[in-house]
Amino acid sequence: MKEYWTSFASLLGVLAFCQSLLQVIFPPELRFACLKFFNRVFHLFSSYCYFDITEIDGVNTNELYNAVQLYLSSSVSINGSRLSLTRALNSSAITFGLSNNDCIVDTFNGVTVLWEHVVTQRQAQTFSWRPLPEEKRGFTLRIKKRDKSLILDAYLDYVMEKANEIRRKNQERFLYTNSRGGSLDSRGHPWESVPFKHPSTFDTLAMDPVKKEEIMDDLKDFANGQSFYQKTGRAWKRGYLLYGPPGTGKSSMIAAMANYLRKKNNNNPGARNYYDSEMRSGSGSGSGCGEDGGNSITLSGLLNFTDGLWSCCGSERIFVFTTNHIEKLDPALLRSGRMDMHIYMSYCSYPALKILLKNYLGYEEGDLDDDVLKELAEVVDKAEMTPADISEVLIKNRRYKQKAVSELLELLKTRAERNLKSGSLREKNSVDIDDEEQEKRALESPKEGSEFEEHCKKEEEDEEKMK
Repeated sequence: MKEYWTSFASLLGVLAFCQSLLQVIFPPELRFACLKFFNRVFHLFSSYCYFDITEIDGVNTNELYNAVQLYLSSSVSINGSRLSLTRALNSSAITFGLSNNDCIVDTFNGVTVLWEHVVTQRQAQTFSWRPLPEEKRGFTLRIKKRDKSLILDAYLDYVMEKANEIRRKNQERFLYTNSRGGSLDSRGHPWESVPFKHPSTFDTLAMDPVKKEEIMDDLKDFANGQSFYQKTGRAWKRGYLLYGPPGTGKSSMIAAMANYLRKKNNNNPGARNYYDSEMRSGSGSGSGCGEDGGNSITLSGLLNFTDGLWSCCGSERIFVFTTNHIEKLDPALLRSGRMDMHIYMSYCSYPALKILLKNYLGYEEGDLDDDVLKELAEVVDKAEMTPADISEVLIKNRRYKQKAVSELLELLKTRAERNLKSGSLREKNSVDIDDEEQEKRALESPKEGSEFEEHCKKEEEDEEKMK
């Protein structure tokens, strides 16, 4: 046994001597140079090229890394065998991810690429103003050299686009209200927020389908129009005015617009990286400073915010205004550039009624008797009932569908007869024409002495005096 340990010690001594000799003959610098040389030779004869995408670029987060991570989450959940699960802040969904040092194959335009998630320990850090994570993370993209020029740029654009869609789908929406009268909350913020979970969509919105399609197309064109707005020198914003009697669905329309823009796929590669998941509602206090120094909304402040220099601070902004009395609005607010699209929310029409019957009773058009449908079509316009009033009748009797329809029909007939007797009946076409004419007169014939015009005249008079 003693001889064994003696031989083992001698062997260790020989190995230590060889290691010391190797250090002298091949110092670290030489070994690194040789490794680098052989690596270059390997890549020279290799049919692949490699691209490293690190998590942190200098001291800033690499947005491309985050995009790749999100993009691969959609593929990994289907093809991966070992997954990591995460749930981001303000997210309503679990995200699947590629595990550390694992690989996945992807295909784009018929070309196969390989993604590898590389995770290594970072070397000990010296003092830093911004400490870095202990782990060094990144993705390595392997593409055949012959395919590099064909797909690299297009593939990365595609990855960014898909990541944007995933962000919009997973990001939770919030409703912000400025109701503190200019004061701040415990965190120093003037706005209060609650999660926005309104279920209204364009599918459930009781409105003429043709008008709904027009609004949806306008929203889609706006969301995909970043390059158009930049090319024409306009701020990337759009204003909508919803006006009409109370109970016609203006609030539901706003919720449907918000849900549509977060869920609608955006096929524009030039779109920004994420959509703000915010809806802000000003209550009239704390939204601006009046001439007396108090917290109040002024017309000049509102105009500057919607169409002045402040309007371009931040991109892809949608302003939605609602009113029950359009004739009371200052004409300066109504013009294009501030309220670009005017949407009249009318009393319930026959197409809107069919949507309500489907929403609350599950009735399709063919489920009801033709005579009943004919009677509903004849009286719904004459009754001048709002979708909210009709919805209440259907909700109250939703367990008894036949009773709900018969009671609604009787109520519509009663309202129509009452309107006819009181002489206040207006046909639907005349309603639209009257409101459109009223709006047109408001735009073409500004009110005398409006605050906006008086403000402009006062500035001109002051300038003349100074001259």
